Amino acid sequence: MSCTSVAAGVKPKTNVVRVNGAVIPREAIAREAQHHPAATPAAAFAQAARALVIRQLLIDEARRLELAPHPLDDGDGRRETDEEALMRQVVDREIRLPQTDEATCRRYFEQNRKKFRSPDIFEAAHILFAAAPGDRAARATARGDATAAIEALRGEPDRFSELARAHSACASAQQGGNLGQITRGATPREFDAAMAVLAPGETSQAPVETRYGFHVIRLQRRVEGADLPYEAVRDKISAFLADAVERRALAQYVAILAGRADISGVDFGAAQSPLVQ
Repeated sequence: MSCTSVAAGVKPKTNVVRVNGAVIPREAIAREAQHHPAATPAAAFAQAARALVIRQLLIDEARRLELAPHPLDDGDGRRETDEEALMRQVVDREIRLPQTDEATCRRYFEQNRKKFRSPDIFEAAHILFAAAPGDRAARATARGDATAAIEALRGEPDRFSELARAHSACASAQQGGNLGQITRGATPREFDAAMAVLAPGETSQAPVETRYGFHVIRLQRRVEGADLPYEAVRDKISAFLADAVERRALAQYVAILAGRADISGVDFGAAQSPLVQ
């Protein structure tokens, strides 16, 4: 079991982090920080300090309740430590989570129908004229070459595969530029946008610039996504809502423990939504 948090603040380095008189060593916080990716080392340190404070709060509460650790094994040889077991046990004992009912799931489905669609599928091919983002001369050359390819294809559209094999800097050149079936997000944002407005059989009328260079794109076929039935997503919705309820309940419980405890060195008031996972 691990403890994480969102946007926490740690006081200056001269302050020692304490929970009910117990010191959390800076070395322990520094080790924990590697598990908390953040924009800056200071932010990672802050999140790590908060996570260890939450961990200590749960362990202290388990001891107050006189719980004995009963570590679980995941079946693959990994076993909880006594402290991990105590944290899990106190959460299991003290937090009662409401079950997500059918009405709630259906209401969420009706209010968020756009989220529950199968993705559009595109069958596309491209010719990539590669150029590094910062190389202005190479970018200009690549744009010119892509423009020339488009002009050639206007007169002889059947040459697309031939030109891709001869000029494309993508591995797909061996397949005549064919990318197979792809969905939005599988290619750069600019590529996605250009591909989405093409009609089946149409080739882009201008070079499409991405970080890789300039592309000539041909859309072979498009399969429109469809609304998914409630029955196909019911379990997914139930799991999502249950997770959201659990996170809120855990946040509230940790806030109660923090309110009872003597904590120094960590600014809980500046944080939002403490989470225990």
